[in-house]
Amino acid sequence: MNFKRGSAALASVGTIIGLFAAGAARAQEVVGAPYSWQIGFGPSFTPVMERVNWLHDVLNVTIGVITLFVLGLLVYVMVRFRASRNPTPTTLTHNTVLEIAWTVIPILILVFIAVPSFRLLYYGDKAVDAAFTVKVTGHQWYWTYEYPDHGNFKVESRMLTEADRVKQKPNHPRMMAVDEEMVVPKDAVIRVVGTAADSMHGWTVPGFGLKKTVIPGRLNEGWIQVAKEGFYFGQCSQICGNAHAYMPIAVRVVSKAEFDAWVERKKRSAGLMPPLETDVASVVPPISR
Repeated sequence: MNFKRGSAALASVGTIIGLFAAGAARAQEVVGAPYSWQIGFGPSFTPVMERVNWLHDVLNVTIGVITLFVLGLLVYVMVRFRASRNPTPTTLTHNTVLEIAWTVIPILILVFIAVPSFRLLYYGDKAVDAAFTVKVTGHQWYWTYEYPDHGNFKVESRMLTEADRVKQKPNHPRMMAVDEEMVVPKDAVIRVVGTAADSMHGWTVPGFGLKKTVIPGRLNEGWIQVAKEGFYFGQCSQICGNAHAYMPIAVRVVSKAEFDAWVERKKRSAGLMPPLETDVASVVPPISR
């Protein structure tokens, strides 16, 4: 009997070591993080952010055309109506066609901008056929992530100190590495609902195109669908107190199999599932006979 127990224990230890070795061999890369000399938007990692980038480009072109048109008008007026060319000012005071034009054209431009803007707002507001929901709660000054569709276990996410970051997660950006990330599977539509426990916070991940102000007593909704595995980072975007700069947002995107294994571990540690025999054996030593 003791020999069998010893063999089972060795097999379990070997399996655990193998899993850790496999994890270390294919450590996930940091994908969504700020980079040096960044000016515009970073890469898009969700369908919402792709549409945000598209609208941003359209608006930049629209603004550029308007600016060039106004500049051309100013140059024309300065040349055509300068004092040396027009020593006697005209007595014209009204031009009906011109007044209608400069009223109607800006309205049409605003409508041209409003239609895709509203479509984008509605597109990013509600998740369609979401796989599950993650509830985000902002605290002073950390985040919690609850998984109501998986037993409602909770994960607390706090920023690592610089010494701990260097030891545990040296490839993560400074002041953005956390002890526990929000974990989601790739390619799945995830509904994200946010609230706050004390003051207003802002759950913002630029690469996801998601920026939700979380407010006590209220739920705000958004969604993400990330195609690439890895780590993605953001920060609180509401000035929520003296430690506002120290509550980063970290999301880890994994495969479906890895996500299911992570959920099982969290549910067991939260007491939502019975512990494994190996876990019981490690806590309660066998009775010697």
